[in-house]
Amino acid sequence: MSEETPDDQLRTEQHDPAVPEAYAAFMRTGWDDRPSHVERHPVADLAAARRTRLAEVFPGERLVLPAGGYKVRAYDTDYRFRPDTAHTHLSGNQTSDAVLVVEPDGSSSLYARPRSGRDSDEFFRDRQYGALWAGKRPSAEELEASLGLPVRHVDQLADDLRTSAKTRVHRGVSGAVDVLVDGDAGRDAELARVLSEMRLVKEPWELEQLQQAVDATTLGFEDCVREWDGVLEHGERWLEGTFFRRARTMGNDLGYDSIVAGGSHATTLHWIENSGPIVPGELILLDMGVENAHLYTADITRTLPVSGRFTMLQRDLYTLVLQAQDAALAALRPGARFLAGHEAAMVVLAHGLDDLGLLPVSAEEALAPDSRVYARWTLHGVSHMLGMDVHDCGHAAPEAYRDAELAEGMVLTVEPGLYFQADDLLVPEELRGIGIRIEDDVVVTADGVRNLSSALPRTPDAIEEWMGRLRG
Repeated sequence: MSEETPDDQLRTEQHDPAVPEAYAAFMRTGWDDRPSHVERHPVADLAAARRTRLAEVFPGERLVLPAGGYKVRAYDTDYRFRPDTAHTHLSGNQTSDAVLVVEPDGSSSLYARPRSGRDSDEFFRDRQYGALWAGKRPSAEELEASLGLPVRHVDQLADDLRTSAKTRVHRGVSGAVDVLVDGDAGRDAELARVLSEMRLVKEPWELEQLQQAVDATTLGFEDCVREWDGVLEHGERWLEGTFFRRARTMGNDLGYDSIVAGGSHATTLHWIENSGPIVPGELILLDMGVENAHLYTADITRTLPVSGRFTMLQRDLYTLVLQAQDAALAALRPGARFLAGHEAAMVVLAHGLDDLGLLPVSAEEALAPDSRVYARWTLHGVSHMLGMDVHDCGHAAPEAYRDAELAEGMVLTVEPGLYFQADDLLVPEELRGIGIRIEDDVVVTADGVRNLSSALPRTPDAIEEWMGRLRG
């Protein structure tokens, strides 16, 4: 952008003061804009190898993978930017508006929006991209040095895509990019599938990142319990804010909106309003995860007694869910079906519900595929893949994911639960409004699984001791 750029190409607001030419000319001079020293990104070599594998799947085709842009929160305010997972997995780039292009010959380029020169109005006037408003974006040279990719300005992208090369686009990420190439729903969906399936088995570096995210999440849970007096005074909001502080201190952000569900809110699977009180004598369900600096996220749930000690009924129900989780963990290993953990957990929960007298049929009948009436109180699957997305690899084909066998290096959650709705007339009154979920993140090893989140206590006794110790 040059100093002649029209005002309507700058992101400004109507309440901004007028900019006289004398002021603009003065602002364009007298700045030290030396390049910053940058280290090579730790994922640069891994990303290059990933791009090579991707190009081998689609030989002779151009592949276009945008990072995405800012999303409006309200009127002229945007959400904090987070790049598309596939884009960053294959490039390491986390700047907005960039587009990774893998060419038919297998070479790759990053089309980016680097910082403007100090001789432009963008530098001091543009609220979205100007350094004085939004911070100093990396230069093209800095991006190249960090990522090991040739960098071109994103303004060149439209012209460079006007060739006869067969092109696939990772669609739905950037509307501006989607319109540059005529779509083929089948071919573009195949690209999305392959991008997901490439992430099913994690590399050693990725496992390190996930462990880092889990460890930060563990500290966030500890922060919450240490501040229990504030929790009792201010309710769910205090817990949400306390954990968010840890996520921003030790990571990029939250991996997903925290679920802080006291009392009957725990029976709403994705309760993210987090606006209720915390009442002594009830349980509170905390489903939270830190996303680390390289965008790998944890996903952990603990259900805690607000008073620090479980009642007998709470302990019995919690123990049933814990036994279901233990059964699921024992069923997972290389060669086992992905659904093996879910099925093992459901056997335990169905028999437990039968023992409580809740099932309209026997446990064995309820477990039949054409029945599943027990699921009124279990609701969801026990596992999903975990990685750069909390529900990672979501476009993978069923035969590569849900209906496939586990392989060493896969990372998944194990999260059975029991949920008795407050208005469920088919359960005794003392059960109504109780929700319990226990969730851990595990990596498949040569002979089973390793629990990445084992530092957080799971058993009732260990939870009571942990809460008492942290609360002093």
